[in-house]
Amino acid sequence: MIKSVEWQVNKVKMIDQLKIPHSFEFVDIETSEQMYYAIKDMIVRGAPAIGISGAHGVSLGALELKSETEKSVFLQKLKVICEYLKSSRPTAVNLAWAVDKQFEVAQNSTSSSVEEIVEEIIKNGIRLENEDIEINQKMGDFGAEIVPKGATILTHCNAGALATVGYGTALGVVRSAFAKDKTIKVFADETRPRQQGARLTTFELVQDGIDTTLITDGMSGHFMSKGMIQVAIVGADRIALNGDTANKIGTYNVAIVAKEHNVPFYIAAPLSTIDTSIQSGAEIPIEERDHEEVTHINGERVCAEGVKIINPGFDVTPAKYIAGIITEKGILLPPFEKSIKEAFGL
Repeated sequence: MIKSVEWQVNKVKMIDQLKIPHSFEFVDIETSEQMYYAIKDMIVRGAPAIGISGAHGVSLGALELKSETEKSVFLQKLKVICEYLKSSRPTAVNLAWAVDKQFEVAQNSTSSSVEEIVEEIIKNGIRLENEDIEINQKMGDFGAEIVPKGATILTHCNAGALATVGYGTALGVVRSAFAKDKTIKVFADETRPRQQGARLTTFELVQDGIDTTLITDGMSGHFMSKGMIQVAIVGADRIALNGDTANKIGTYNVAIVAKEHNVPFYIAAPLSTIDTSIQSGAEIPIEERDHEEVTHINGERVCAEGVKIINPGFDVTPAKYIAGIITEKGILLPPFEKSIKEAFGL
């Protein structure tokens, strides 16, 4: 199984996802600043993987402050590093969640020794890393129950092992379903403008021997109208209390078309992706990304000079289009505010 992010002694080893599918390479991240840019520049991407990377970024930052003798000064400086890391990708709530979890470990430590607190932070980051795989496998098993025998599943963007520490969210469901039924197939949206579906999803699924067809983002309605897609499953970067879900740009379009053709549309995401502090998708910040992602492909300009560009990285799918949210605690069903509160014990 691919492991996208892994803590090693005083550094983080991660797959350079900018190189796939042309090459499969690892990079070593040794400072909190390097981690900031690895997240921002999308060497690592996918909400759960970003979260764990952020957690390890705090560990690296803590190591940089290991020489501090006063706990209060250490916490003050570590807080600055945490806020810096969180600013690298504002939409994916897993990043803020994991970074805050790490800071809580430091803040709540009963030790007065900075060195001991640093070790506690590192251990907690490793715990979060290991838990991510376990959570994904649970989600996969729950989600496999909703996949009809012999179904073709539509995915958008990459929500696989590369988007998590390992196994995947939406692709975790695909993997679990395929383990039970080898006739399962996948249609993967290319996912413009960064083509994570074309570059990453197809890379993972072909390696797993799963029958995969690459389609462009505008083709899903055509294939649904022909009865060639039975279910759509995507990941998420942030889910509001009412179930509104932010995911890679183009997801909203898929959800609308799926509704029109009575194709159930599911979200697969850990509970850490659900932001219970916001009521609806209107409160989710949407990251605006570099315009060259749209104007250029493989370094070559594909449009006229002077054209205006808008490049939001995500869109928000209203809860009314979502059949269920597949989590490690089971499948949450509408009304989502009720099922989400129950999942969190609120």
